[in-house]
Amino acid sequence: MKKPNVIFLIQDQMQQQIMKAESGCIMPNLRTLMNDGAVFERAHTCNAICSPSRASLLTATPPHVHGMVDCTHTVPPYRAEFDDSLDTITQAFCEEGYEVSYYGKWHIERTHKLEKFGIKAFETELHVPSFPVSVYDRVTMGNPGYPEKMVCGIFSEDSTFTEEHYIYEKAMSEIERARQEEKPFCTFISTYAPHDPYCVPEEIYRLYEDVDLKLPASFYDEMNDKPAIYRRMREALKGLSEEEYLKTLRCYYSYCTLVDIQFGKLMQYLKQTGLYNNTLIVCLSDHGDMMGAHGLMMKSVEAFEEIYRIPLVMKLPDQELAGSVFDFHINTYEIGPTVLELAGCRPLKGEQTGVSMVPWMKGERTDKHFGYAEFFGQRYSFTQRIYWEEDLKYVFNAFADDELYDLAKDPHEITNLSQHPDYQEQKTHLCNCMWEQAKKTGDESLINAEYFLLQIAPIGPGERKQSGNYGIYNKKF
Repeated sequence: MKKPNVIFLIQDQMQQQIMKAESGCIMPNLRTLMNDGAVFERAHTCNAICSPSRASLLTATPPHVHGMVDCTHTVPPYRAEFDDSLDTITQAFCEEGYEVSYYGKWHIERTHKLEKFGIKAFETELHVPSFPVSVYDRVTMGNPGYPEKMVCGIFSEDSTFTEEHYIYEKAMSEIERARQEEKPFCTFISTYAPHDPYCVPEEIYRLYEDVDLKLPASFYDEMNDKPAIYRRMREALKGLSEEEYLKTLRCYYSYCTLVDIQFGKLMQYLKQTGLYNNTLIVCLSDHGDMMGAHGLMMKSVEAFEEIYRIPLVMKLPDQELAGSVFDFHINTYEIGPTVLELAGCRPLKGEQTGVSMVPWMKGERTDKHFGYAEFFGQRYSFTQRIYWEEDLKYVFNAFADDELYDLAKDPHEITNLSQHPDYQEQKTHLCNCMWEQAKKTGDESLINAEYFLLQIAPIGPGERKQSGNYGIYNKKF
């Protein structure tokens, strides 16, 4: 049987909301891909920032296993170091005879020696040329003692003078080479867009002139029942007016549209060359963006769905499962094992790899599975664990009060139910589930946080493999 080709389309900071027609985001090519493929409505990133989530996609393990718990450029190696002894999906594809290539943002580990991972052709942020543009209209912000930074901007050059256009052209050239040599290929195309600062071509920004965009429903949430750091982060944005929020939203959507234009160019090429039907296309984002929800932007410690729920579409060969919409939970570290099985490739080696979700896709499993995420702080070390079950979402905040949301009744996460007397049983249950996942994956730092003043979770981890009797020199505890 002929091996299916595989293409990963990875966006940076694209929220799931853009998939909805009512959002106002202009994404015609993504909608075509959604019609031809399967849409995962409850796909969650395993971490709110770039490097940890991307490393989890590559290794199919949660961040504490692969070690890249913060972004490569933000902390020294002792605080986030990738374990390159782990098996990776790129190595699995390489061993199965695929021509594996990678174009665009890597941001997974520090060496940029992608050949170590079975990737033969690549061009990452170290190699992609810069595209200086003429920004003539921008929104900036800065607080006392901090540098002023551009939040969004509009430039006069057209979309062909962008990094996104460049890496798609390079990727298609590599795909064409593999096609000419009649070799199966696995190509990763990873854009910086729509990551902040949201800087876009005027020609695309103008597409939104007549689109009536509105601020998110939670924009005015005072967040008095949420961790104080969320309010402090919103305070950092106090210099932005509502008009500037809307302009930023317009630029963000324009940035998404810039990526969508590249989707269309790729899909047209695949169809013209006869590759489309035998190509498995996986479209996802590493994490989302607040984009005005709760009065916030970008991403950080705030554990809201705008950041954690990500777009995920899989267009299978021959458009199998076209039009399917799945509502089971799937995590970043489960995407790789799922794609490997769909492509008929070997599973990853290692005890702590994510599971393939193919049984759920085929209807062999009917439970909703669960969602799980880890956060380690983004420089400031805010420890969080997040657990989703059905419509309930529990956030363990080691630095503040916990959070609990009923996403069916409260999709905008306005009301924190963590202290509500009617939800204490559910909170305890979800906390127990969090501990079980931590134990299953060997999250030792968390499950061994049992020192007297660290016993702050609603319920502790309970039984563990070790005896619980340990010592420091001659002192027993």
